Amino acid sequence: MTASPFAFVEADAIRAVLDRADHLRNDNDALARLWPDSRVVLLDDNGHAYADEQRRLLAPTGARLSEGPGGTGAAVFLGIDEAGTGWFALDANLAAFEAPQRSELRAAATHWPHFEASVFAQARAVQHWRLRHRHCGVCGGALVYSRGGWLGTCTQCNAEHYPRTDPAVIVAVSDGERILLGRQASWPARRYSTIAGFVEPGESLEHTVAREVLEETGVRVKSCRYLASQPWPFPSSLMLGFVANAHPDTPRLSDELEDARWFTRDEVREAQAREADPARDDGTGLLVSPRLSIARWLIDHWAEA
Repeated sequence: MTASPFAFVEADAIRAVLDRADHLRNDNDALARLWPDSRVVLLDDNGHAYADEQRRLLAPTGARLSEGPGGTGAAVFLGIDEAGTGWFALDANLAAFEAPQRSELRAAATHWPHFEASVFAQARAVQHWRLRHRHCGVCGGALVYSRGGWLGTCTQCNAEHYPRTDPAVIVAVSDGERILLGRQASWPARRYSTIAGFVEPGESLEHTVAREVLEETGVRVKSCRYLASQPWPFPSSLMLGFVANAHPDTPRLSDELEDARWFTRDEVREAQAREADPARDDGTGLLVSPRLSIARWLIDHWAEA
């Protein structure tokens, strides 16, 4: 299986990218000591990372920048790598530093090394939360940040606010012989993917799988099983991957999908072969999800079963 830059993992392959070192988040002195030799991911207002001429991550040391951790809470502490080096994220407009290029997260996830893409994803997700949570949702007061940038406290009512991740299920639905895939109108022609949707309050993950598949396609799920997860920082989701057994119902369309169809293993395998050898693509047939996503991993997992 091809691993995602955002590290969706099976239970026997769990690997942390950074030690997030939660015990240091309240220790401003320790963070200040780490800062000079730490690597700092600089993000512009669009969430793009500073990059060099080849669009590789450009993460200067804290000593080269003008803003450090503690006090203002400007820098977000991301963690410590295997070499003991600290990693931080900082809004680029707070640093007297320029870079020749910017890199968008999807492109980075496709082309950067696993470690750097994952650090970028973590930094981008926290930045997105902070940019959209500057005021208290209880009373409207301004927030001040602490714990290495991971806690926002209201200056008026003292309510505490933490970064949030929205859970969503994504599911490879099969009737035993075929896989159910859908497509949105905005996608490239012929591209289909697995069914996905957000968990609603009061639902179990299994109920979400059954509800979303039924709502989007009209297909009735009989059972489902969790396989793996993938952080999806576009901007703040966690994709929870399932396989499901379903009745061989004829799909019916909803407002969310332009089309939904059953595909055979031969059709999926042919799509995989066309991707591996673009010369085989004659402009017809299925296109599957890019390798960036857990959706593609689920499709490949089903095709190899």
